[in-house]
Amino acid sequence: MQHEAHAHHQHSDHIAHGGHEAHAGHGGHDGHTIAHGGHEAHAGHGGHDGHTPGKASWAMAAKATLHCLTGCAIGEVLGMVIGTSLGWGNAPTMVLAIVLAFFFGYSLTFWAVVRAGLTLKAAVGVALAADTLSITVMEVVDNGVLLLVPGAMDAHLTDALFWGALAFAFLVAFVITTPVNKWMIGRGKGHAVVHQYHH
Repeated sequence: MQHEAHAHHQHSDHIAHGGHEAHAGHGGHDGHTIAHGGHEAHAGHGGHDGHTPGKASWAMAAKATLHCLTGCAIGEVLGMVIGTSLGWGNAPTMVLAIVLAFFFGYSLTFWAVVRAGLTLKAAVGVALAADTLSITVMEVVDNGVLLLVPGAMDAHLTDALFWGALAFAFLVAFVITTPVNKWMIGRGKGHAVVHQYHH
């Protein structure tokens, strides 16, 4: 009986000891999980702090404006070349130039996001959202400057005045449109909707 009691006592101690080990192991696991979870939460929080929506640099705005200016310049020059070649007056030539400026301005953004994987319908929406205000401001300023430069609208494609006035108009348009783009990108609009597709 004493031998059995002694064996039973050892067995109880072993169970108790095993239970203690299991409890310790479980506690360690919980601690690790909590610590690990805390680390993940902290890392995620840090990532959130690092993300600064509404922040738009001048360089980003200038790049967006230059992108817009490229399309506008192609469209305007082409429109003026066509209008002049057909012997059109200033008004219809300017209208054609503006229409083509919008077309090429939208096209550059459209094809860029299509290459990034967007559907044609989605790409049209992105291009309209990204470029409409930017191109509008640029065209108003650009053509306004051309109208104010004496003789610019009557100059021929072979005249230095034509190209000089056009270059000056584009420069003024760039300077005025860049702050507009910066403001829009800062609000998550304009070219900000294009940036998410540029990886």
